[in-house]
Amino acid sequence: MQRTHDFIGKNFGSAAGYILERMNNLPDLSTLDDAAALVHRSVPPTPQYAWPLLQGLAGAELWVKHENHTPTGAFKVRGGLTYLEALRRRAPGCAGIVSATRGNHGQSLGFAARRQGLRVTVVVPHGNSVEKNAAMRALGVELVEHGDDFQDAREHAELLATRDRLHMVPSFDADLLLGVASYWLEFLRAVPGLDTVLVPIGLGSGVCSAVLARRALGLRTRIIGVVSQHADAYARAFESHAIAAAPVATQIADGMACRIPDAQAMDIIWRHVDDIVRVDDVAVAEAMGLYYTATHNVAEGAGAAALAAAIKLRDRLRGQRVGVVLSGANVDLDVFTRAVAGNVPACGGRGSALASLRQPS
Repeated sequence: MQRTHDFIGKNFGSAAGYILERMNNLPDLSTLDDAAALVHRSVPPTPQYAWPLLQGLAGAELWVKHENHTPTGAFKVRGGLTYLEALRRRAPGCAGIVSATRGNHGQSLGFAARRQGLRVTVVVPHGNSVEKNAAMRALGVELVEHGDDFQDAREHAELLATRDRLHMVPSFDADLLLGVASYWLEFLRAVPGLDTVLVPIGLGSGVCSAVLARRALGLRTRIIGVVSQHADAYARAFESHAIAAAPVATQIADGMACRIPDAQAMDIIWRHVDDIVRVDDVAVAEAMGLYYTATHNVAEGAGAAALAAAIKLRDRLRGQRVGVVLSGANVDLDVFTRAVAGNVPACGGRGSALASLRQPS
């Protein structure tokens, strides 16, 4: 049976594949604006800038959406706010939640749960980012380490939900998309006429919310997803039109380290995303350095992936008005230092674009 609930006066089913009715019944603009208003009570709109040095390297009018400027340093906080508001409305007796994450989703839930008075348990894989773990604990999250990757952590979170009678918060859900879409409304309205936007894909909330905002605003902007070459399950699914597990070996883009694509996300992506491209750890590390050198902003690996893709596609995008999202800045200091220095495993030294910025005049 399809479960429905009331979200800010609008009816949607809980699962994206159902509420969107195979994308024939998208949330309208007023619904997305209502969700954005809820988000903006806690998270001000983030800026977007056209940095001259980056534009020169990309060969395009390149605009950066700075989701690294949210209170948790990543875009996911927006979805946590709308999801837990919807949960409060449909399950007012809920005492606690559990979820799995590599970090940014967990910080989002910790931030939002404080406003709802909810207990939060988050499962992370062993070897997760030390600094992301510390940030989650600082938000009051009870942290559990389990398994070798995100998929292992998610399966354990589902067991905890059953055992401890906690509400399991997925990493991809319609109520998350409504909140995440708020940054796309900001971006697409602030920079009219974007020809193409590039979006990193972890589990898919960023790229799918771009679809919602584009459709609601009646735009024709091309949407290109970006995955790690070393964790390319979404690219494989996009190309084969079939979902299967893929190996995860990225050393730097943990926010894109997904082994199995979400079926609901893929239903949206197959129908509405224009392309998916791969970037390797060399390109991602270089983009992290470029962000710091050209803008003095810190980007985590996944947060720099869209810029890496824009540089990779410079010939294809030349002369266009292009948007990239710096989706997060939550990277451990030692990882960031190695990336900027060009010392990521298999990196083979600093990339040519970064080296060009550091040449003396």
